[in-house]
Amino acid sequence: LPENIDQFSVRAVTVIEDTNAIYAVECFTSTRTILLRGSMAVAHSISEQELVEMRTTVQSKVVLDVVRQMQSLLDSLEKAELNIAVTGESGAGKSTFINALRGLGDEDKGAAPTGVTETTMVPTAYPHPKLPSVQLWDLPGTGTPSFQPDKYLEQVNFNQYDFFIIIASERFRENHARLATSIRAMSKKFYFVRSKVDLDVNACLRRRRAMFNEESILREIRTDCIRNLNEYGVESAQVFLLSCFDLSKYDFQDLQETLEQELEGHKRHVFLLSLPNTSSTAVQKKKASLRKHIWKKALSICLASVLPGCCMLNCIPLLTKTLISYQQHFGLDDQSISMIANQTKKSPDILKGAIASTLAKDLSQDIVMSLLKEAALSSQLVSELMDRWVPVVGVLVTGGISFAAAYILLHTSLEKFAKDSERVLKLAFEGEALSYPFLTYHEENLFFYD
Repeated sequence: LPENIDQFSVRAVTVIEDTNAIYAVECFTSTRTILLRGSMAVAHSISEQELVEMRTTVQSKVVLDVVRQMQSLLDSLEKAELNIAVTGESGAGKSTFINALRGLGDEDKGAAPTGVTETTMVPTAYPHPKLPSVQLWDLPGTGTPSFQPDKYLEQVNFNQYDFFIIIASERFRENHARLATSIRAMSKKFYFVRSKVDLDVNACLRRRRAMFNEESILREIRTDCIRNLNEYGVESAQVFLLSCFDLSKYDFQDLQETLEQELEGHKRHVFLLSLPNTSSTAVQKKKASLRKHIWKKALSICLASVLPGCCMLNCIPLLTKTLISYQQHFGLDDQSISMIANQTKKSPDILKGAIASTLAKDLSQDIVMSLLKEAALSSQLVSELMDRWVPVVGVLVTGGISFAAAYILLHTSLEKFAKDSERVLKLAFEGEALSYPFLTYHEENLFFYD
């Protein structure tokens, strides 16, 4: 960019062919700081590993081959299946746990039915409301007359599950240990969850208020669970203490991190996206996982804009669809805001007031088009980076959507959505810091389009 850019406007004209019509899009701006800030930040954020992966994927491929390859990569990512089995004795809170992981209350539409008696008589799948490829299976309770441990795994179609969550609301008993031993013998993963811990803590508080020590009580519960499992032959058991009504408390973050570490590839990605936004940590993990795949999305969109019969305007819906998925993952859509408002007894309008980014407020195709134009003006540094590492991209997509502009728009939107999600969480649970100990907030610079 010329040194005297502040003294005149920059004019960017993109000509788009669309059957019989030619659209001329003119974008003007006069602020040098706005032009450069977003481009420099994004250019520095693209890792060498991403650039090497892009170059390997794109070089020596014609447009159609690259489009097919990109779509295949995205399909395998977005349609990755994850099947989580939740089992335990009847009344342990399996259904409530499933609802909590899906971000639902027990009375919400689509929630797994709950009750004081066994309500699950056959293995029942409950898809995640925003990621249908992630399914949580409510399995019949172990130890009931219809489901004895020696035949249980065969009856519930053991092989279809990626891992098992074994839940108990009091002590872990022989049935739990026998089930864990059978799962281990078949080379599957299992995790023990002690539910309803909040009830035990509250009961101790009522009985011995003067001597109450929550940390000591939790340690006592954990030690008792491990001792019982050890007596039944399950050594070195790891037990996670949870309250299904407040996943931010106790060991839910430890359970989340353990599963994240032990799942691989695409399954780890969809698992992270499926988690409810209960903390800043969860929000940041989602952002990091989504960010790894921005280049695939941007490249797929810009290549689609130069396919025969396509034009730039046809690809705006693709960008919008991707941004809508980001909005939903971070709980910024109207449905998610309403659910948080209902859970916290706050007004949805008040929670929406915490949203600062342009797109999160009005995610329409017109707004996306406008912001894409602005991104094109600040894409010089990213474009130069692409020219050095993946020069064929510029040749392939001449005349279509700029890869750099699409990448900048998706990257900055992801950052802003994550920050908005943290703002909403902070406002929703304001005054409840003890219930959300993992929430930490920090200010960042605004991005170019805000």
